Amino acid sequence: MVLRGYVPTSEETLQTLAALRLQSLNSDFSAHAPFPRLEELFPPHVLHARLPAPCRRPPPKCRGARLRAGLLAGGLWGQALAKQRAERDQRLRGRLREEGASTMAAILEKWKLLQGMGRPEAMAAYVALVREWPGFGSTLFDVDLCASAVGAGPQRLWLGIGAKAVSLYKPGEPEPLDSFCYGRISSFGASDGTTFRLSVEDRDLLFETSQVDEIAQLLNTYLASAGARRPPLPQEPATSPPAPDPPSAPPQRLCPSAGSCQHRPPVGSFHR
Repeated sequence: MVLRGYVPTSEETLQTLAALRLQSLNSDFSAHAPFPRLEELFPPHVLHARLPAPCRRPPPKCRGARLRAGLLAGGLWGQALAKQRAERDQRLRGRLREEGASTMAAILEKWKLLQGMGRPEAMAAYVALVREWPGFGSTLFDVDLCASAVGAGPQRLWLGIGAKAVSLYKPGEPEPLDSFCYGRISSFGASDGTTFRLSVEDRDLLFETSQVDEIAQLLNTYLASAGARRPPLPQEPATSPPAPDPPSAPPQRLCPSAGSCQHRPPVGSFHR
């Protein structure tokens, strides 16, 4: 998850994590030690984020200019554009190699400072750094939150499912935008293979994701666990034989089993 960018932290911390990984794999620094590739130690997207965004030529304003541009696209002008793109890509690849070499050098310097640290200590230090993120232990899913505002498009978010709560993160941000404990979740389900619905009290959240089944299974597991951990209500000793209770509906738990969520949904909601 660190390499895939799912632990938002500083580049300095990411370099320290990479050095601790090398110490765990190879022990003390040695120029003859086998070096993993940089993408096996450091998130590649961080390096790509340092590169300048590609410049885009503004479209011609007048109709005649657009027509001339279209006619020239298949001729010499098109060939010139292809050459420019190839040169630009080559410059970006060179810049990426430079950034990678600089990052690897910084990781090696940090590795040298870990001399004498054993493998268990390196692993413990690695986990301690990752645990500093409040979302540690959550499983993160890439989702698109379907916006309800007119004209607003979907918003790319992380859906974090943990043992105590469900949280929404803006990708790369350490603090959640919102968080819901399991006691606030009234129902959840899927309308199709890519749309997941989460009802939190009086709010309905719709997510587009390719991992509907994985999200539902994990939520079922945590909801069942939350229901099992509820302490039983204390009972007062009766001084006389209790009168029979009138018939009533069976008590509802948050989730009686890991197989399905038994909450009665509000009108218009749905279940798996």
